[in-house]
Amino acid sequence: MAILNVGAPAAGMNAAVRSAVRVGISHGHTVYVVNDGFEGLAKGQITEISWFGVAGWLGRGGSMLGTKRTLPKTCMLQIVENVRKYNIHALLVIGGFEAYEGVLQLVEARGQYEELCIVMCVIPATISNNVPGTDFSIGSDTAVNAAMESCDRIKQSASGTKRRVFIVETMGGYCGYLATVTAIAVGADAAYIFEDKFNIHDLKE
Repeated sequence: MAILNVGAPAAGMNAAVRSAVRVGISHGHTVYVVNDGFEGLAKGQITEISWFGVAGWLGRGGSMLGTKRTLPKTCMLQIVENVRKYNIHALLVIGGFEAYEGVLQLVEARGQYEELCIVMCVIPATISNNVPGTDFSIGSDTAVNAAMESCDRIKQSASGTKRRVFIVETMGGYCGYLATVTAIAVGADAAYIFEDKFNIHDLKE
């Protein structure tokens, strides 16, 4: 089994890799980890990992494996060659929207390459919580809590001033999850999100 991270780093990615490695080993599988996502899979940045190889990963932020947004269609032949070379029978991809898009490209290429007719699984891990078909992604709760802590500090200043408006911008790309949930949690007067179009005049109003 090969495990890789794809897309932007999210809190909890390393914990997910650690769990997958140890569950895989305990079931008797040979487990590989791949650096730098699909690009690393294409370049052969594949290493067999032991039980102790993931020791201490639980509380680490970001991605210990390294993660990139590169999609398989840019390097499909090399990926197929390395799947054959390392005798990979299963692929576990931990990441966000690009992880799903990448696995979809691999599945669609099965007609051309029999090496890709293997088990593929995606664990959603993105602070944006924007992955279709899943309620909750790894990293989104941590992001909401981090935003809440910042907003709590800002509220101290905001509550002591008159005739001023404090605007907080969150991450989350084209998904309003982070902004909406944080706004509810901190008692914001309004939340403006990508899905509900707004302009500067709405903010002024």
